[in-house]
Amino acid sequence: MGKEFLGCYDLFQDQLFLMERSKGERLQEGIMCKGLDDPMLDELLPETALTKLREDINMVRALCPKFDLEAYRMGYQTPVFFGSAVNNFGVRELLSGLGKLAPPPRAQPCRERKIEATEAKVSGFVFKIQANMDPKHRDRIAFVRLASGHFTRGMRLTVPRTQKVIGVHNAMLFQANEREIAEEAWAGDIIGIPNHGTLRIGDALTEGETLHFTGIPSFAPEYLRRVRADDPMKAKHLGRALEQIAEEGGAQVFKMFLGSDFIVGVVGALQFEVLADRIRSEYDLPCHFENTSFERARWVDADDAKLIKRFADANRDNIAEDHSGATVFLARNDWQLNRAATDFPAIRFLQNREQAPLMKAAT
Repeated sequence: MGKEFLGCYDLFQDQLFLMERSKGERLQEGIMCKGLDDPMLDELLPETALTKLREDINMVRALCPKFDLEAYRMGYQTPVFFGSAVNNFGVRELLSGLGKLAPPPRAQPCRERKIEATEAKVSGFVFKIQANMDPKHRDRIAFVRLASGHFTRGMRLTVPRTQKVIGVHNAMLFQANEREIAEEAWAGDIIGIPNHGTLRIGDALTEGETLHFTGIPSFAPEYLRRVRADDPMKAKHLGRALEQIAEEGGAQVFKMFLGSDFIVGVVGALQFEVLADRIRSEYDLPCHFENTSFERARWVDADDAKLIKRFADANRDNIAEDHSGATVFLARNDWQLNRAATDFPAIRFLQNREQAPLMKAAT
């Protein structure tokens, strides 16, 4: 450590990398020794340093479990790399380790079937929407993880939710704060597709097959507030801003069936301040949040759409829609929620749900 630092020992390869400081105090990789019994160690290291090195390595190997690649990929083990980007050592080993140890693209679950990464046709799903990455252009990027196939620039892909076919000519690859046009991409890659509300979180993109990817949940909010624009004449503008924020997944926005109120749900109370600041700064729309009598929000689902309509008709004061059009029951307390579940036992009141669309109430 510190000025006594001499190098790094690679337990995977059983190698010691000796390093020396240059005039600029940056460490330069130098001699590599193979194993703790390499005769070169006696010539290159002080006796005290060599003794401590052997003791430390033997202790680590005796106390720590042997590295298991499958256990790592299942999330039960974590390899540790030591290094410093400032002093220029260990970075190469870290990047090399990521390349060797990181898991390959895995199969992705869908309602219809499992998608294997080795399939020839392109498929992918939107897992993130980011608006206003470039405030000057009011851009909107849908981040898509490719699940299979070989994507090439200009491909025409179908969005099963809307059955629309879009030409993907300007997809982007991101590296830190840099972006470039994606000429091609493979299963496991992430591409960004500029769009203006065409894509939502959970949407699939395919070469024509109808797929609904699972494993991307929405969670019921812990806090609910009514939101109003400071200028009542800008209520419609507020609605559009809230819809865009909801599509990003940063908050749940519920439109009441009766009246024109919007109820916003979040996980933490501080998010209301963040949302108010975003709406003010990004949309030039001052607004404020007010208390509401609702305490619980649950998505409503059932095997029969007519049953959802009957429930909605019987509880119109408590019924809303989220940004995707799914029916939501807003309860004033746990008693009201439990009573609704008792009166309509065939209704499922979901605390979390997949982003793929739920059944809507029949009209």
